[in-house]
Amino acid sequence: MFSSMKSKTSITLSPDLLEDLDRLIGGSGNRSRVIETAVREYIKHHIRDARDRRDLELINKHAASLNKEAEDALSYQIKV
Repeated sequence: MFSSMKSKTSITLSPDLLEDLDRLIGGSGNRSRVIETAVREYIKHHIRDARDRRDLELINKHAASLNKEAEDALSYQIKV
């Protein structure tokens, strides 16, 4: 997943964000590494949200059928 090849790019960040970042990573920290990790997490979050939305759409689309099937399965249970 992590490639050893890197591409150099330029981004613009506000001074207060850079100050917070530098405070977080300390003097010997690597801004690029922290930013890359943050972007990866951001992307994973959005991929997961999109997957969850698709799953919810499918569940809602088939809710009546799924509920009927669950009721049928529950009807075979004995009372304890």
